Amino acid sequence: MNFTSSDNTFEAAQAFNEKDSLKEFRDEFLFPQFKGQDYLYFTGHSLGLQPKKAREAINEVLDSWSLRGVDAHFTGDHPWMTYHESLIESMSRVMGTKPEETVIMNALTTNLHLMLVSFYRPTKTRYKILIEQNAFPSDIYAVKSQARFHGFDWREAIVELTADQDPLEQIENLKDELALVMMGNVNYLSGQAFDMKAISEKAHEVGAFVGFDLAHGAGNLICDLHNADPDFAVWCTYKYMNSGPGSPGGVFINQKHLGKTDIPRFEGWMGNHKDTRFVMSPEFDPAPGAKAWQLNNHPIFQMAALRASLDLFDKATIKALRKKGDHLTGYLEFLLNENCGEKIEMITPAYSETKQTRGNMLCMRFKNDARAVRKALQDNGILSDFREPDILRIAPAPLYNNYTDVYKLVEIIAKES
Repeated sequence: MNFTSSDNTFEAAQAFNEKDSLKEFRDEFLFPQFKGQDYLYFTGHSLGLQPKKAREAINEVLDSWSLRGVDAHFTGDHPWMTYHESLIESMSRVMGTKPEETVIMNALTTNLHLMLVSFYRPTKTRYKILIEQNAFPSDIYAVKSQARFHGFDWREAIVELTADQDPLEQIENLKDELALVMMGNVNYLSGQAFDMKAISEKAHEVGAFVGFDLAHGAGNLICDLHNADPDFAVWCTYKYMNSGPGSPGGVFINQKHLGKTDIPRFEGWMGNHKDTRFVMSPEFDPAPGAKAWQLNNHPIFQMAALRASLDLFDKATIKALRKKGDHLTGYLEFLLNENCGEKIEMITPAYSETKQTRGNMLCMRFKNDARAVRKALQDNGILSDFREPDILRIAPAPLYNNYTDVYKLVEIIAKES
């Protein structure tokens, strides 16, 4: 990122706003209010803002319910029985998958457990799971409980990759003991992005399965899951994808595993082929592709909110969002370095032109009390995110954040830190 001292002004931030080809998307969202003004919102990595059209999409479902009752499963503009299918093409474009490899269902940790049923297949000698240190706690709980479920001591089965370790070297070290690599493609506490393709290649080379939690990658990074070639991936849609609390998660299952009859899998009614679903046979007839992993009816109200957000992603495109995200996050880092100096320690890796090292989030430590800095920001109409013991996380989301937002944020940080 080539910023100069002349960019360290409010006028320069305004000029960047004018040149922003995605600036109109800001008007597609509703902002929380602070003293009659919009909050400056930098917590899209925890919960994205509400698209204005989400209410319209949910009301459409309510209207269909009131007008059609049970028949709304099969009639209307967006029948409920196939509602999730109408979102797959858009989701595939965001995540870089083939539609048949993609399904929208459940929530993230439920989906992670379902994937571990299929892809954590330990033996007496090959039973270890590699996960990054400081992974999101739910991921840690999931892999520990799966290890215990299979009769292993999790202290022996779970291996944490430390920040100073090369994941490819650690995979090679574990080699014949390694059953699964299960990592976040972006670490929630540091903002570090991992090379999914390189990790997948190395894990497969040693005979292990590999999966990723893309909670902080979905709608943020260029994931390109099909070409990255993990065995599976799971993600939520309420962060950068702006579909609201409790929204459904997404699942990628590599096409090489689809249609196999010997793969271990938990099964339910919705995973039955839709052509025979209402035959009500006791014999499971799997739906094609990743849909065979579905268990139950889908939450249509939340699917509607997701539809409103995916429509915006289709218009903006993930590549354009990533381009702006790199520049906007780089501008934030530049301003922090220029105005805060030694007051902060940046945890998130620096931007790289050759590989994805981070997304739209910077994580930092403060010499002074980070909790007090967050409170000062909120008192000045800026929402940020504090994590114990001393980390402030800032997420400039390119769909609705702009350069003057970032400039005002750093003004307060420089004053209060």
